[in-house]
Amino acid sequence: MLVWTMSYVMVGTIQKNMSQHLILTTGIYDLIKEQVRRRKVSDIEGERLLLELKHAKQVRRRDLPDDVVSIDSRVTIKNHESGAEEVHTFVPPGKARQRHKTQSIITPMGLALVGYKPGSRIKWPFNGGQEKELEILKVERI
Repeated sequence: MLVWTMSYVMVGTIQKNMSQHLILTTGIYDLIKEQVRRRKVSDIEGERLLLELKHAKQVRRRDLPDDVVSIDSRVTIKNHESGAEEVHTFVPPGKARQRHKTQSIITPMGLALVGYKPGSRIKWPFNGGQEKELEILKVERI
């Protein structure tokens, strides 16, 4: 049985649950670092991402657990602001197709969820700092 101990660190106005460290492939880790380095994300998102990367566990693609959000994942989340459930399908950058209802893992939603497992609750700054609370309900490999 997995038990999460809750402890929080404030980064600006962002709350980070430090007990839920990300699990990332080395490729995704490098991709996120590059997004921050090239300033493709807001300052708030960049600060948050660097903090998460600092504590992230890197694994090889074949060692990534099936229930961790990554490339080629279909993720069901609950948006605690609206109460709505949403499904997002994440693919590599350049492979996203609106007609297939897929999105790049480096979209704001992908960056908010990548590396987390079902049961994780994430507060993430969207649209220039507007924070949303999301809960991952299910992760499937596609």
